[in-house]
Amino acid sequence: MAALGWLTPRRRSATARSVLAGEAAAEAARKASRETDTTEARAPEKEESGAPDFPVAGDRHAAAFFDLDNTVMQGAAIFHFGRGLYKRKFFQRRELARFAWQQTWFRLAGVEDPDHMQDVRESALSIVKGHRVSELMSIGEEIYDEYMADRIWPGTRALAQAHLDAGQKVWLVTAAPVETATIIARRLGLTGALGTVAESVDGVYTGKLVGEPLHGPAKAEAVRALAAAEGLDLSRCAAYSDSHNDIPMLSLVGHPYAINPDTKLRKHAREREWRLRDYRTGRKAAKVGIPAAAGVGAIAGGTAAAVALHRRRR
Repeated sequence: MAALGWLTPRRRSATARSVLAGEAAAEAARKASRETDTTEARAPEKEESGAPDFPVAGDRHAAAFFDLDNTVMQGAAIFHFGRGLYKRKFFQRRELARFAWQQTWFRLAGVEDPDHMQDVRESALSIVKGHRVSELMSIGEEIYDEYMADRIWPGTRALAQAHLDAGQKVWLVTAAPVETATIIARRLGLTGALGTVAESVDGVYTGKLVGEPLHGPAKAEAVRALAAAEGLDLSRCAAYSDSHNDIPMLSLVGHPYAINPDTKLRKHAREREWRLRDYRTGRKAAKVGIPAAAGVGAIAGGTAAAVALHRRRR
């Protein structure tokens, strides 16, 4: 009967842990962006006809924040990462099937159970403990080329480029590990990424998170912390997401966009007259995205990755 709790949505406001997660993500993003050359941004694509004159060129107090899964990239980044590890025989078919089932469940249910999140998170972190951050970064570079590069939504990429061309910074905001998110941001020529921060000492994972996964309210806290550090005016900033879980982040900015929105976000956006963009077609547009992929789904993917690294070490 405990599983029935997964079907009951639970609203949570920002907690001390989500604030800590947000601040850690902001600090990690700013550090990584200083070390990344973003001069290889792709040429802009043509904007939709009739679109308003936005973003405003030269507005240095504005920036853009993009959710990753199903907003910038088709599917969940951590799932593609898991596919790459499976190809390298880092874990068995049985473990891949278990992860795929978890993704399917959360896609259908659309909610997370906090207790289950805690169990999966602790399992993943216990296995990752002792591995080097550089190992994951190296693997992630290869997997981006194999599975992620061709899954970027051109329409969303064009929106991000428009902000870059206007002289604004563009950040990914995701519950995926910050290392994975940073690789994707760099490959797309973006400024940097806010992601879930796993504690490391001297480049080695300790098996702990800093705060909690960057999901829901924690994303809003990360954006708030980064804006304060960068001197941004949130009323002049933009945010883009496909999921109702990101309503706290979207509500922070003056220019919220619903991109490939799930049912709840589409309804919320229409009620508040937010801008909508849907780059899916036909059957894809009829499907709900992966509303929990940025939460438990991402952590479940992290578990698969952790199991893979554990088996590799053995």
